[in-house]
Amino acid sequence: MFNPNTITRFNNTETPFYYYDMEVLRQTLQACHIASAKYGFHVHYALKANFNPKVLDMIQSFGFGADCVSGGEVKAAIEHGFSNKQVVFAGVGKSDKEINLALDGDIFCFNVESVQELHIINDLAKAKNKTAKVAIRINPNVDAHTHHFITTGLDENKFGINTWQLDDVIIALRACSNIQFLGIHFHIGSQITDMEVYKSLCIRINEIQDWFEDHGFPVKILNAGGGLGVDYHNPDTNTISDFESYFKVFKDFLNVKPGQEVHFELGRALVAQCASLISRVLYVKNGQKKNFLVLDAGMTELIRPMLYQAYHEIENLTQHSKLKTQNLAYDVVGPICESTDCFRKDVELPESFRGDLIAIRTAGAYGEVMASGYNLRDRVQSVYSD
Repeated sequence: MFNPNTITRFNNTETPFYYYDMEVLRQTLQACHIASAKYGFHVHYALKANFNPKVLDMIQSFGFGADCVSGGEVKAAIEHGFSNKQVVFAGVGKSDKEINLALDGDIFCFNVESVQELHIINDLAKAKNKTAKVAIRINPNVDAHTHHFITTGLDENKFGINTWQLDDVIIALRACSNIQFLGIHFHIGSQITDMEVYKSLCIRINEIQDWFEDHGFPVKILNAGGGLGVDYHNPDTNTISDFESYFKVFKDFLNVKPGQEVHFELGRALVAQCASLISRVLYVKNGQKKNFLVLDAGMTELIRPMLYQAYHEIENLTQHSKLKTQNLAYDVVGPICESTDCFRKDVELPESFRGDLIAIRTAGAYGEVMASGYNLRDRVQSVYSD
Protein backbone atom coordinates (compact mmCIF):
# COMPACT_ATOMS: atom_id res chain seq x y z
CA MET A 1 0.00 0.00 0.00
CA PHE A 2 2.86 2.37 0.74
CA ASN A 3 5.42 2.92 -2.03
CA PRO A 4 8.61 4.98 -1.53
CA ASN A 5 7.06 8.09 -3.07
CA THR A 6 4.12 7.88 -0.68
CA ILE A 7 6.43 7.51 2.33
CA THR A 8 8.46 10.51 1.14
CA ARG A 9 5.23 12.47 0.99
CA PHE A 10 4.41 11.37 4.54
CA ASN A 11 7.81 12.63 5.73
CA ASN A 12 6.82 16.10 4.60
CA THR A 13 3.35 16.02 6.20
CA GLU A 14 2.49 16.91 9.77
CA THR A 15 1.29 13.91 11.73
CA PRO A 16 -0.99 12.40 12.83
CA PHE A 17 -3.33 12.10 9.87
CA TYR A 18 -5.58 9.62 8.12
CA TYR A 19 -4.29 8.53 4.75
CA TYR A 20 -6.97 7.49 2.27
CA ASP A 21 -6.03 5.25 -0.64
CA MET A 22 -8.80 6.22 -3.03
CA GLU A 23 -7.92 3.45 -5.49
CA VAL A 24 -8.46 0.81 -2.80
CA LEU A 25 -11.81 2.43 -2.05
CA ARG A 26 -12.78 2.45 -5.73
CA GLN A 27 -11.85 -1.21 -6.21
CA THR A 28 -13.79 -2.22 -3.10
CA LEU A 29 -16.90 -0.34 -4.17
CA GLN A 30 -16.65 -1.82 -7.65
CA ALA A 31 -16.43 -5.36 -6.24
CA CYS A 32 -19.47 -4.79 -4.02
CA HIS A 33 -21.45 -3.21 -6.84
CA ILE A 34 -20.80 -6.10 -9.23
CA ALA A 35 -21.57 -8.78 -6.63
CA SER A 36 -24.82 -7.17 -5.44
CA ALA A 37 -26.08 -6.19 -8.90
CA LYS A 38 -25.73 -9.82 -10.01
CA TYR A 39 -28.77 -10.65 -7.86
CA GLY A 40 -30.58 -7.32 -8.10
CA PHE A 41 -29.82 -6.48 -4.47
CA HIS A 42 -29.88 -2.91 -3.13
CA VAL A 43 -26.97 -1.65 -1.02
CA HIS A 44 -27.17 1.30 1.37
CA TYR A 45 -23.87 2.58 2.74
CA ALA A 46 -23.80 2.93 6.54
CA LEU A 47 -22.55 6.49 7.05
CA LYS A 48 -21.64 5.86 10.68
CA ALA A 49 -18.58 3.89 9.48
CA ASN A 50 -17.01 6.91 7.76
CA PHE A 51 -18.50 10.20 6.61
CA ASN A 52 -15.33 11.77 5.23
CA PRO A 53 -16.58 14.05 2.41
CA LYS A 54 -14.38 12.59 -0.35
CA VAL A 55 -15.28 9.06 0.74
CA LEU A 56 -19.00 9.90 0.63
CA ASP A 57 -18.67 11.45 -2.80
CA MET A 58 -17.05 8.34 -4.26
CA ILE A 59 -19.58 5.98 -2.65
CA GLN A 60 -22.45 8.08 -3.97
CA SER A 61 -20.96 7.96 -7.47
CA PHE A 62 -21.48 4.18 -7.51
CA GLY A 63 -25.21 4.61 -6.98
CA PHE A 64 -25.41 3.17 -3.47
CA GLY A 65 -28.07 4.37 -1.07
CA ALA A 66 -27.43 5.73 2.43
CA ASP A 67 -28.11 4.12 5.80
CA CYS A 68 -28.25 6.83 8.46
CA VAL A 69 -28.49 6.72 12.25
CA SER A 70 -28.90 10.42 13.03
CA GLY A 71 -30.46 13.52 11.57
CA GLY A 72 -26.97 14.82 10.84
CA GLU A 73 -26.22 11.76 8.74
CA VAL A 74 -29.50 12.14 6.85
CA LYS A 75 -28.59 15.75 6.11
CA ALA A 76 -25.03 14.83 5.04
CA ALA A 77 -26.23 12.05 2.76
CA ILE A 78 -28.62 14.32 0.88
CA GLU A 79 -26.04 17.12 0.70
CA HIS A 80 -23.56 14.67 -0.88
CA GLY A 81 -25.97 13.70 -3.62
CA PHE A 82 -27.55 10.52 -2.27
CA SER A 83 -31.13 10.37 -3.52
CA ASN A 84 -33.65 10.91 -0.75
CA LYS A 85 -35.47 7.91 -2.24
CA GLN A 86 -32.45 5.80 -1.25
CA VAL A 87 -32.02 7.12 2.30
CA VAL A 88 -33.06 4.97 5.26
CA PHE A 89 -33.04 6.24 8.85
CA ALA A 90 -32.35 3.75 11.65
CA GLY A 91 -31.47 4.20 15.31
CA VAL A 92 -32.97 3.24 18.62
CA GLY A 93 -33.32 6.85 19.84
CA LYS A 94 -34.52 9.14 17.06
CA SER A 95 -35.45 12.56 18.41
CA ASP A 96 -38.53 14.47 17.26
CA LYS A 97 -36.24 16.99 15.56
CA GLU A 98 -34.47 14.26 13.63
CA ILE A 99 -37.72 12.56 12.62
CA ASN A 100 -39.13 15.88 11.39
CA LEU A 101 -35.97 16.53 9.38
CA ALA A 102 -36.29 13.14 7.71
CA LEU A 103 -40.00 13.65 7.05
CA ASP A 104 -39.27 17.03 5.44
CA GLY A 105 -36.63 15.31 3.30
CA ASP A 106 -39.14 12.68 2.11
CA ILE A 107 -36.69 9.88 2.79
CA PHE A 108 -37.32 6.34 1.59
CA CYS A 109 -37.87 4.63 4.91
CA PHE A 110 -37.60 4.74 8.70
CA ASN A 111 -36.27 1.57 10.32
CA VAL A 112 -38.46 1.56 13.43
CA GLU A 113 -37.09 0.04 16.65
CA SER A 114 -40.00 0.15 19.10
CA VAL A 115 -43.79 0.23 19.22
CA GLN A 116 -43.66 3.63 20.88
CA GLU A 117 -41.51 4.96 18.04
CA LEU A 118 -44.19 3.88 15.54
CA HIS A 119 -46.76 6.07 17.32
CA ILE A 120 -44.35 9.03 17.57
CA ILE A 121 -43.50 8.91 13.86
CA ASN A 122 -47.19 8.58 13.03
CA ASP A 123 -48.10 11.63 15.12
CA LEU A 124 -45.30 13.76 13.65
CA ALA A 125 -46.19 12.69 10.11
CA LYS A 126 -49.86 13.46 10.74
CA ALA A 127 -48.97 16.98 11.88
CA LYS A 128 -47.26 17.51 8.52
CA ASN A 129 -50.02 15.79 6.55
CA LYS A 130 -47.49 13.21 5.38
CA THR A 131 -47.27 9.45 5.32
CA ALA A 132 -44.07 7.93 6.72
CA LYS A 133 -42.82 4.71 5.17
CA VAL A 134 -41.42 2.27 7.71
CA ALA A 135 -39.69 -1.07 8.08
CA ILE A 136 -39.86 -2.83 11.43
CA ARG A 137 -36.47 -3.72 12.91
CA ILE A 138 -36.74 -7.10 14.56
CA ASN A 139 -34.30 -8.95 16.79
CA PRO A 140 -34.08 -12.43 15.28
CA ASN A 141 -32.07 -13.68 18.30
CA VAL A 142 -29.27 -14.85 16.01
CA ASP A 143 -25.82 -14.88 17.62
CA ALA A 144 -23.30 -13.16 15.33
CA HIS A 145 -20.35 -14.78 17.18
CA THR A 146 -18.49 -11.49 17.31
CA HIS A 147 -17.37 -9.15 20.10
CA HIS A 148 -20.19 -8.62 22.60
CA PHE A 149 -19.86 -4.85 22.26
CA ILE A 150 -20.82 -5.03 18.56
CA THR A 151 -23.47 -7.75 18.70
CA THR A 152 -26.89 -6.23 18.06
CA GLY A 153 -29.39 -8.96 17.15
CA LEU A 154 -29.93 -10.78 20.45
CA ASP A 155 -32.94 -10.43 22.75
CA GLU A 156 -30.66 -8.83 25.36
CA ASN A 157 -29.62 -5.95 23.05
CA LYS A 158 -31.21 -2.49 23.12
CA PHE A 159 -31.86 -2.47 19.39
CA GLY A 160 -34.99 -3.50 17.55
CA ILE A 161 -38.23 -5.19 18.56
CA ASN A 162 -38.29 -8.64 20.07
CA THR A 163 -40.44 -11.33 18.46
CA TRP A 164 -42.80 -11.60 21.43
CA GLN A 165 -43.75 -7.94 20.83
CA LEU A 166 -44.87 -8.48 17.24
CA ASP A 167 -48.57 -8.71 18.12
CA ASP A 168 -48.27 -5.21 19.57
CA VAL A 169 -46.59 -4.07 16.33
CA ILE A 170 -49.56 -5.31 14.30
CA ILE A 171 -51.99 -3.48 16.57
CA ALA A 172 -49.95 -0.28 16.24
CA LEU A 173 -49.66 -0.54 12.46
CA ARG A 174 -53.42 -0.89 12.15
CA ALA A 175 -53.94 2.13 14.40
CA CYS A 176 -51.41 4.44 12.69
CA SER A 177 -53.11 6.05 9.71
CA ASN A 178 -50.02 8.04 8.67
CA ILE A 179 -47.71 5.04 8.51
CA GLN A 180 -47.05 2.92 5.43
CA PHE A 181 -45.57 -0.50 6.21
CA LEU A 182 -42.86 -1.46 3.71
CA GLY A 183 -41.08 -4.38 5.25
CA ILE A 184 -38.84 -5.86 7.90
CA HIS A 185 -35.33 -4.97 8.90
CA PHE A 186 -32.57 -6.89 10.69
CA HIS A 187 -29.02 -6.19 11.81
CA ILE A 188 -27.33 -8.80 13.97
CA GLY A 189 -23.88 -7.31 14.53
CA SER A 190 -20.62 -6.19 13.00
CA GLN A 191 -17.32 -7.72 11.86
CA ILE A 192 -19.02 -11.02 10.95
CA THR A 193 -16.87 -13.36 8.86
CA ASP A 194 -18.72 -16.66 9.41
CA MET A 195 -21.20 -17.08 6.54
CA GLU A 196 -23.11 -19.71 8.52
CA VAL A 197 -24.38 -16.86 10.70
CA TYR A 198 -26.08 -15.31 7.68
CA LYS A 199 -27.69 -18.63 6.78
CA SER A 200 -29.27 -18.65 10.23
CA LEU A 201 -30.43 -15.07 9.69
CA CYS A 202 -32.06 -16.01 6.37
CA ILE A 203 -34.05 -18.77 8.04
CA ARG A 204 -35.40 -16.33 10.63
CA ILE A 205 -36.22 -13.71 7.99
CA ASN A 206 -38.19 -16.29 6.03
CA GLU A 207 -40.19 -17.25 9.12
CA ILE A 208 -40.89 -13.68 10.19
CA GLN A 209 -41.94 -12.41 6.77
CA ASP A 210 -44.44 -15.28 6.54
CA TRP A 211 -45.78 -14.28 9.97
CA PHE A 212 -46.38 -10.69 8.82
CA GLU A 213 -48.09 -11.79 5.63
CA ASP A 214 -50.30 -14.22 7.60
CA HIS A 215 -51.40 -11.19 9.65
CA GLY A 216 -52.36 -9.17 6.56
CA PHE A 217 -49.18 -7.13 6.05
CA PRO A 218 -47.44 -7.99 2.77
CA VAL A 219 -43.67 -7.48 2.95
CA LYS A 220 -42.17 -5.49 0.09
CA ILE A 221 -38.69 -4.91 1.56
CA LEU A 222 -36.43 -7.51 3.16
CA ASN A 223 -33.60 -5.54 4.77
CA ALA A 224 -30.87 -7.89 6.02
CA GLY A 225 -28.68 -5.11 7.45
CA GLY A 226 -24.92 -5.43 7.16
CA GLY A 227 -22.09 -6.57 9.38
CA LEU A 228 -19.77 -8.18 6.84
CA GLY A 229 -16.26 -8.18 8.30
CA VAL A 230 -12.81 -7.43 6.93
CA ASP A 231 -9.37 -8.99 7.43
CA TYR A 232 -7.57 -6.79 9.95
CA HIS A 233 -4.55 -9.12 10.02
CA ASN A 234 -3.79 -9.15 6.26
CA PRO A 235 -4.72 -5.76 4.82
CA ASP A 236 -2.44 -6.08 1.77
CA THR A 237 -3.14 -9.69 0.75
CA ASN A 238 -6.85 -9.78 1.62
CA THR A 239 -7.88 -6.22 0.95
CA ILE A 240 -11.39 -6.72 -0.40
CA SER A 241 -14.04 -8.66 1.52
CA ASP A 242 -15.70 -11.65 -0.12
CA PHE A 243 -18.80 -9.86 -1.37
CA GLU A 244 -19.59 -12.66 -3.80
CA SER A 245 -19.91 -15.30 -1.06
CA TYR A 246 -21.77 -12.88 1.20
CA PHE A 247 -24.50 -12.01 -1.29
CA LYS A 248 -24.74 -15.59 -2.56
CA VAL A 249 -25.78 -16.78 0.92
CA PHE A 250 -28.85 -14.54 0.69
CA LYS A 251 -29.51 -15.58 -2.90
CA ASP A 252 -29.43 -19.25 -1.88
CA PHE A 253 -31.22 -19.16 1.48
CA LEU A 254 -33.54 -16.13 1.49
CA ASN A 255 -37.06 -16.78 0.26
CA VAL A 256 -37.55 -13.77 -2.01
CA LYS A 257 -41.10 -13.56 -3.31
CA PRO A 258 -42.22 -11.87 -6.55
CA GLY A 259 -42.10 -8.09 -6.28
CA GLN A 260 -39.91 -8.05 -3.19
CA GLU A 261 -36.66 -6.10 -2.88
CA VAL A 262 -33.67 -7.21 -0.82
CA HIS A 263 -31.70 -4.43 0.88
CA PHE A 264 -28.35 -4.37 2.70
CA GLU A 265 -26.59 -1.79 4.86
CA LEU A 266 -22.84 -2.26 4.55
CA GLY A 267 -20.31 0.05 6.16
CA ARG A 268 -17.07 -1.46 7.44
CA ALA A 269 -16.63 -3.80 4.46
CA LEU A 270 -16.72 -0.85 2.05
CA VAL A 271 -14.31 1.55 3.76
CA ALA A 272 -12.15 -0.15 6.41
CA GLN A 273 -9.20 -1.06 4.21
CA CYS A 274 -8.93 2.24 2.34
CA ALA A 275 -7.42 4.22 5.23
CA SER A 276 -4.50 4.05 7.65
CA LEU A 277 -3.68 6.28 10.60
CA ILE A 278 -0.18 7.69 10.08
CA SER A 279 1.75 8.76 13.15
CA ARG A 280 5.30 9.50 14.31
CA VAL A 281 7.30 8.14 17.21
CA LEU A 282 7.73 10.86 19.81
CA TYR A 283 9.71 8.85 22.33
CA VAL A 284 11.22 5.40 22.76
CA LYS A 285 11.16 4.19 26.35
CA ASN A 286 13.27 1.12 27.03
CA GLY A 287 12.61 -0.71 30.27
CA GLN A 288 13.71 -3.95 31.87
CA LYS A 289 10.42 -5.68 31.09
CA LYS A 290 8.78 -3.41 28.52
CA ASN A 291 9.74 -1.23 25.57
CA PHE A 292 7.34 1.54 24.67
CA LEU A 293 6.84 3.47 21.45
CA VAL A 294 5.06 6.69 22.35
CA LEU A 295 3.29 8.02 19.25
CA ASP A 296 1.82 11.42 18.46
CA ALA A 297 -1.52 9.67 17.72
CA GLY A 298 -3.63 8.20 20.46
CA MET A 299 -7.15 7.23 21.43
CA THR A 300 -8.33 10.68 20.35
CA GLU A 301 -7.52 9.68 16.76
CA LEU A 302 -8.37 5.95 16.85
CA ILE A 303 -10.30 4.64 19.83
CA ARG A 304 -11.24 1.16 18.55
CA PRO A 305 -8.37 -0.71 20.25
CA MET A 306 -9.25 0.87 23.59
CA LEU A 307 -13.04 0.60 23.20
CA TYR A 308 -13.41 -2.83 21.59
CA GLN A 309 -9.97 -4.40 22.15
CA ALA A 310 -9.80 -4.22 18.35
CA TYR A 311 -6.75 -5.49 16.46
CA HIS A 312 -4.93 -3.35 13.88
CA GLU A 313 -1.75 -4.19 12.02
CA ILE A 314 1.02 -1.75 12.95
CA GLU A 315 3.99 -1.05 10.66
CA ASN A 316 7.15 1.03 10.99
CA LEU A 317 7.34 2.58 7.53
CA THR A 318 10.69 4.25 8.13
CA GLN A 319 12.63 1.17 9.30
CA HIS A 320 10.90 -1.24 6.90
CA SER A 321 12.25 0.83 4.05
CA LYS A 322 15.77 0.40 5.46
CA LEU A 323 15.45 -3.42 5.47
CA LYS A 324 16.64 -3.73 9.07
CA THR A 325 16.49 -7.24 10.45
CA GLN A 326 16.58 -6.74 14.23
CA ASN A 327 13.09 -6.83 15.74
CA LEU A 328 12.04 -5.77 19.21
CA ALA A 329 8.74 -6.07 21.06
CA TYR A 330 7.04 -2.76 21.82
CA ASP A 331 3.89 -1.62 23.52
CA VAL A 332 2.64 0.97 21.02
CA VAL A 333 0.96 3.73 22.98
CA GLY A 334 -0.39 7.23 22.52
CA PRO A 335 0.18 10.52 24.36
CA ILE A 336 -3.22 10.76 26.05
CA CYS A 337 -3.37 10.90 29.84
CA GLU A 338 -5.21 7.58 30.13
CA SER A 339 -3.72 4.20 30.96
CA THR A 340 -5.94 2.61 28.31
CA ASP A 341 -4.31 4.71 25.57
CA CYS A 342 -2.53 1.72 24.00
CA PHE A 343 -2.90 0.53 20.41
CA ARG A 344 -1.30 -2.88 20.98
CA LYS A 345 1.03 -4.63 23.37
CA ASP A 346 4.18 -6.61 22.48
CA VAL A 347 4.19 -5.67 18.81
CA GLU A 348 7.17 -7.09 16.92
CA LEU A 349 8.70 -4.20 14.95
CA PRO A 350 12.12 -3.31 13.56
CA GLU A 351 14.13 -1.41 16.13
CA SER A 352 12.44 1.97 16.15
CA PHE A 353 13.58 5.53 16.79
CA ARG A 354 12.23 8.99 17.46
CA GLY A 355 10.71 10.43 14.28
CA ASP A 356 9.95 7.08 12.63
CA LEU A 357 6.69 6.94 10.69
CA ILE A 358 4.17 4.41 12.00
CA ALA A 359 1.13 3.18 10.06
CA ILE A 360 -1.89 1.73 11.87
CA ARG A 361 -3.74 -0.16 9.17
CA THR A 362 -7.38 -0.89 8.29
CA ALA A 363 -8.57 2.28 10.00
CA GLY A 364 -11.10 3.49 7.45
CA ALA A 365 -14.11 2.29 9.45
CA TYR A 366 -14.92 3.76 12.88
CA GLY A 367 -11.63 5.63 12.90
CA GLU A 368 -11.83 9.25 11.85
CA VAL A 369 -15.57 9.41 12.64
CA MET A 370 -14.92 8.57 16.30
CA ALA A 371 -12.04 11.01 16.74
CA SER A 372 -12.38 13.52 19.58
CA GLY A 373 -10.83 16.65 21.00
CA TYR A 374 -10.16 15.11 24.40
CA ASN A 375 -7.18 16.75 26.16
CA LEU A 376 -7.90 19.72 23.85
CA ARG A 377 -6.16 17.87 21.04
CA ASP A 378 -6.26 19.23 17.49
CA ARG A 379 -8.70 17.28 15.32
CA VAL A 380 -6.99 14.75 13.09
CA GLN A 381 -6.54 15.73 9.45
CA SER A 382 -7.02 13.71 6.24
CA VAL A 383 -4.64 13.15 3.33
CA TYR A 384 -5.67 11.46 0.07
CA SER A 385 -3.77 9.38 -2.45
CA ASP A 386 -5.15 11.45 -5.34
